[in-house]
Amino acid sequence: MSNNPLPPHIDNRILQGLLTNDHATIDGIYKRLAEKIKQYVIHNNGSEEEAGDLFQETIIDIFKQAQNNKLVLTCPFDSFFLMVAKRKWLNILKKTYKKQVTNSEDVLLLHADESYAAAEVVHLEAAKEKLYREQLVQLSERCQEIIKATLQAKHQEQVAEELGVSYNYLRKKKSECLDQLVTNIRSVSHTLYNDNDY
Repeated sequence: MSNNPLPPHIDNRILQGLLTNDHATIDGIYKRLAEKIKQYVIHNNGSEEEAGDLFQETIIDIFKQAQNNKLVLTCPFDSFFLMVAKRKWLNILKKTYKKQVTNSEDVLLLHADESYAAAEVVHLEAAKEKLYREQLVQLSERCQEIIKATLQAKHQEQVAEELGVSYNYLRKKKSECLDQLVTNIRSVSHTLYNDNDY
């Protein structure tokens, strides 16, 4: 987020606590936000169990983004967390339940455009990763093996040797497998996002 003119928010320390598995930080997140998420989900056609799942998924998504050093907060952590959770829940309702979502501004408020934009980034990154993983397993086992092996920080010659193939074969097969993966992802994402819901 180097184009962002806003300075990092002091709550980036919470991200660091999450990354280091600091129990006080994680406990604080639960104490401050679990009930708010529960109220929001129940108020919007969900169950307590779904609220718990949503809370966990939100923590995991934010953790992954922070772990990849792609996430720098420019707003309060709690606002950001709630916006990510709200976005995820609305997406679940749109795709799964097709129920009317009620307005719950008492529970979750959009404090600033930055928190919404940052939440959208986390949501989109998580959705891309999920789509990638879903489509990767649709490929042949050999394609999965080649793609996974070539994504590691190794020289391609070493990967070819480990897989027992020539370097030229690896390059050709990797290209074919990636083309198939991209085609599958485009096909599915076109279907998912061509409904004008966004």
